Amino acid sequence: MKVLITNDDGIAAPGIRALALALQPHADVVVAAPAQESSGASAALNAVFDQQRLAITRHTLSDVDVEAYKVLASPAYIAILASLGTFGSRPDVVLSGINRGANAGHAVIHSGTVGAALTAANHGLPAMAVSLDVLPAGAGDPATGGASLADYLGSLADDTLHWSTAGDVAVGLLDRLAGLPSGVAINVNVPNAARSDLKGVRTASLAPFGQVQMAIAELGQDFVRTAIERSGDRLEPGTDLALLADGYATVTAICSVRVADLAIAL
Repeated sequence: MKVLITNDDGIAAPGIRALALALQPHADVVVAAPAQESSGASAALNAVFDQQRLAITRHTLSDVDVEAYKVLASPAYIAILASLGTFGSRPDVVLSGINRGANAGHAVIHSGTVGAALTAANHGLPAMAVSLDVLPAGAGDPATGGASLADYLGSLADDTLHWSTAGDVAVGLLDRLAGLPSGVAINVNVPNAARSDLKGVRTASLAPFGQVQMAIAELGQDFVRTAIERSGDRLEPGTDLALLADGYATVTAICSVRVADLAIAL
């Protein structure tokens, strides 16, 4: 099996290295990721061209002996390039991640991690997005007396996070990709915990909101300053955010844009 791994945190992010390391014993792994962070890119097709050429540079991932490329493009653009055979033969599956932070609820529409997986699925490639939840209950909530969300996330050391747990869960779900209907991808979120402390893996619906939300920090004459805050909405049982909070990894089958079952009166 040939697996193409991409992400939206960039080629230098620890999550993509961890995912490649987990998959290496099980598949022929090729990594192709944005040269810079592309968080929030959704399925945008952004790329930087020089004389109509897009630069693709060989890259070395530390301690992982896989073929890797740094690309001046968004994750979804890279997924399309992979479907066209840009990085060798067309891959059998596409994995996106491991993202630093959960991609859960209906807010996944904005995620570059999920956008790459959905784009791959739209181009006939079974795909999975994988994210590590680094925001436990109460963290980043000034109301509880803690640091702001930005300060909390900035204080997390990448080498203390449980990347390997998310990698193990992704490997365990790899065989599920073969049976996916056309255009469907799997969205996986994993608690930041040791594998032995994980309560299990559960299928989940999408929460009606995201783990965080945009807020206005300051509004003045001719400018606005935004901030990211924790969502204050109640967790609904059976959703990805509720199960994550209870210590379960979550798996949700998602699809891209489709026609709604609704007739518009004309």
